[in-house]
Amino acid sequence: MDEAAHQYQYHHNPITSSLLISTMKLSLLSVLIGSAAAFAPAPSARTSVAVNAGIDDLKSIAEKSNPVLKFYDPLELSSTTIWGNTNDATIAFLRQSEIKHGRVAMAAFVGYIVQSNGIHFPWPIAFDGTPFPSAAGSPPEQWDALSPAAKWQIILFIGFLEWYSEAAGTHYMRGGVPGAYPKFSEFGMIPHPMPFNLYDPFGFSKNRSEEAKANGLIKELNNGRLAMIGILGFISEQRVEGSVPLLKGLVAHYDGETMAPFG
Repeated sequence: MDEAAHQYQYHHNPITSSLLISTMKLSLLSVLIGSAAAFAPAPSARTSVAVNAGIDDLKSIAEKSNPVLKFYDPLELSSTTIWGNTNDATIAFLRQSEIKHGRVAMAAFVGYIVQSNGIHFPWPIAFDGTPFPSAAGSPPEQWDALSPAAKWQIILFIGFLEWYSEAAGTHYMRGGVPGAYPKFSEFGMIPHPMPFNLYDPFGFSKNRSEEAKANGLIKELNNGRLAMIGILGFISEQRVEGSVPLLKGLVAHYDGETMAPFG
């Protein structure tokens, strides 16, 4: 699998309620970042975008992801620096942030719809035969109904995925590709064999053309931005009825605290 293919991966798990909860914190930041239409995964065969002409990449990607708006950066994020890094490294960090949050939001958006319709795996959620809490109400209420052990299992697994993406391979701020998730089968960081990787575990995309991959990356970017708006819309309407008029009456009111997963 080449570098361009690594960028185009979705974290699909439509049943995992934690994605719905964690997305709130993640996507609030990325919505701000998303206002600069340029922060997106690299669309071409460049092997390194983090340290070479980052601003040129942003402008090129922006024109492809939104031909009408093109490059739009009202917060001037493309000219800032963080933590003593170069401007190119900072751009790579912000691009990685938007890509990651867009992927989480896409999974959360799909998961919200699936869970709202009571769809879940056919087996029990625990060894003692406890069923999935699909009858507990809306997705946030289903999360609240999970046991602390189940919540920790989900959160720690997501934490592992986050740690591995930061620790393995070439870092996206040091010459790596923003959005590319490292293979489990490389780097020798996992003490047992891993026959499948997180992205494209069955190799379905390895024979796609570079043009098809580039188009897919732009679609992922735009879908992620829309999904961030969508999942925030669901949660906002649940907490404040009428805040999203198009969703009024379609989602149930929620009195819990979506920002406190163990509240």
